[in-house]
Amino acid sequence: MQCSVAPELAAIIRPGVLWLEGATVVEHEHRLDAPLATAESAVRANPPEAREAVRTMYKHVGLDPTRRRPSSEALLRRVRKGDPLPRINAMVDVCNWCSLEFQLPYGLYDAALIEGDVVLRLGREGESYAGIRKDDVHVGGRITLADRIGPFGNPTSDSARTMVTTLTTQALLVVFAPRSLGTARLVQVLDETEARMHEFTGSTARMRYVADVGSGV
Repeated sequence: MQCSVAPELAAIIRPGVLWLEGATVVEHEHRLDAPLATAESAVRANPPEAREAVRTMYKHVGLDPTRRRPSSEALLRRVRKGDPLPRINAMVDVCNWCSLEFQLPYGLYDAALIEGDVVLRLGREGESYAGIRKDDVHVGGRITLADRIGPFGNPTSDSARTMVTTLTTQALLVVFAPRSLGTARLVQVLDETEARMHEFTGSTARMRYVADVGSGV
C-alpha cells in the first residue's frame, strides 16, 4: 500500500501514518481503565485549548470547525463536560486516548478492508460513505481518505466499511496533522501512539509515513 497527499492539500496538512500488524483487539481492555481515567482527570484539571492549527486546517478548505468539529476537539468537549472517553475496543480506545491528549484528529481503519493505495485528497461533489453508527457522511469539498473503492475516512468521522473491530489484526492509523505542526513533534506523536498500541494490542509497526519525510520502520 502506498500513501500520498494530493497537491490541493499538500500545503495544508501533513499526515502521519502507521501500518500496524499483529494486533489482538479485545472489546474491553481492563489495563486501559487506569490510564484513560488518569488522562480524563488531567484534562479536567488543566483543560487544554483545542488546537487552533487544526481549526485553521478546516478553514483552509472552507469548513466551519464549530459545525463539523475535528474528532480531537469533540473528544475534548466530551471529557471537559464530565463524560468519560467512549469505550469501543482496545485499538479504538488507544486511538481516542492519543487524540485527546495530543489534540490532533486521528483516523483508524482495518487495513484488510482497504483496497489498493490510499490518497488524502478533497472529496468530490456527491461523494459520501456510510458512517459508524450514523447516517451517510458527505465528503464533497472536505478532507478525506480514499482508496480504489472511494472515500472511507476524514478528520471528523470514519466509515463503517473500514472500521476496526475485534476481528482486526492489521490497521492503518492516520494522524491528520496540520502543516504547521513541526515534523519532529509529529514523529514524537507517532512514537507514543505506536508504543501504546504495542502495549495494549500487541501490534507492531510494519510501515511509517510522514509527508515529506518518507516511509520506513
